[in-house]
Amino acid sequence: MPVNTQKSVLLMIPSLLWCGGASAQSVDKEPEPAAIVELGGAASWNLKDGGSSVGPDFAVEFTPIEKWLEIEGGVTPLFTRHSTEWDVDLLFKKPWTLSKKVEFMFGIGPAWVHSRQFGTTTNSVAGEAALDFMFWPSRKRKFGWFIEPGYEYDFGRGHERSVGMSAGLLIAIP
Repeated sequence: MPVNTQKSVLLMIPSLLWCGGASAQSVDKEPEPAAIVELGGAASWNLKDGGSSVGPDFAVEFTPIEKWLEIEGGVTPLFTRHSTEWDVDLLFKKPWTLSKKVEFMFGIGPAWVHSRQFGTTTNSVAGEAALDFMFWPSRKRKFGWFIEPGYEYDFGRGHERSVGMSAGLLIAIP
C-alpha cells in the first residue's frame, strides 16, 4: 500500500469512529448547556474583626468533564462604609446530582482580592472553598436558583479569614 493511501486510511478511521459515536447518542436527552450564569447577591463576615460587607455576585460556570468537573469564574464586589473589596475567583467543583431538580457541588480554588480601605489599596491572593446548591424548578433547566456558602483564607497581610453566602438566579446558556 502506498504511503499516501496509508495516511488517508489512518486519518479516516478516527473520523468514522467519531461519526459512529455521534449517531448512537440518545435523542431523548436534553443537551447540556454550554454555560450557566449566576446572578445574585453576596454577604461576607470577617472572622478576625467581625466586620461584614455586602454586594452583587456574578459568575459563569461550564462543565469540561461531565459528572466530574465544573469550573466557575466569578466576580464579587463587596462594600462597607469605609472600604470596597473586589474578589475574583476560579473554583474547581465536583458535582453530584441529588435529583432531577437538585444539584450539589463542592469546590476549591484560588482568588485574587483587591481592597481599598481608608485610602489604602492592597492586592493579595486567597484560597476559597464553597458548597453550591442548585435548584431547577423545571426539567428543562433553563432557569433556577442557587445558594452558595463559602470560606476564604487571605494569604496577604493580616491573613484574614471570612465566611460568606451568595444566592441568586441561575440562567442556562444553550
